[in-house]
Amino acid sequence: MEIRPIKNHTDYRSTLEEIERLFGAEPDTPDGDCLDVLVTLVEAYEVQHHNVPLPDPIEAILYYMDSRGLTRKDLEPYIGSRARVSEILNRKRPLSLNMIRRLEAGLGIPAETLIQSYALAESGAQQDGDVPNTYHRVARFTMARENRGEKTEAAIPLEEDYAPPDDQQKDAAESENQTRTPDDG
Repeated sequence: MEIRPIKNHTDYRSTLEEIERLFGAEPDTPDGDCLDVLVTLVEAYEVQHHNVPLPDPIEAILYYMDSRGLTRKDLEPYIGSRARVSEILNRKRPLSLNMIRRLEAGLGIPAETLIQSYALAESGAQQDGDVPNTYHRVARFTMARENRGEKTEAAIPLEEDYAPPDDQQKDAAESENQTRTPDDG
């Protein structure tokens, strides 16, 4: 195959077919060198033409664990106690800024991946969806404390920062109206 730039989808498909043909090539051989160049061309084309979203932060952590043979216990230096690791991996608690920093430094998981929004199990809400105030206020609180030189292991949301999702607010209002008596006014 003659190596040339990938200019359209047809070129892209034929280059992928050639990569598949060369996939088992030994490094530092003519076929191996051709494979390296073709993979580089495909990667450049994909960056320009295909928006590949970053992986979910928890899925990224699970991938790193699986690919490196890590256990939940191996995450404790980066996330905290065994219970905290469980809460994070089970999506019951969001990653804190400190956890993200330690995971990036210790395991090499890009912070760009870890700071993304992801669904939490208890509410099923996106961090940036139904409960943005809690997560973002906690993150700002944590960063402000760190800027003052205070060490924080994990940010704990303050109850007054939490605004329940609309359905919970409606349910609470309906419940309050039903329990009221005529004497309550």
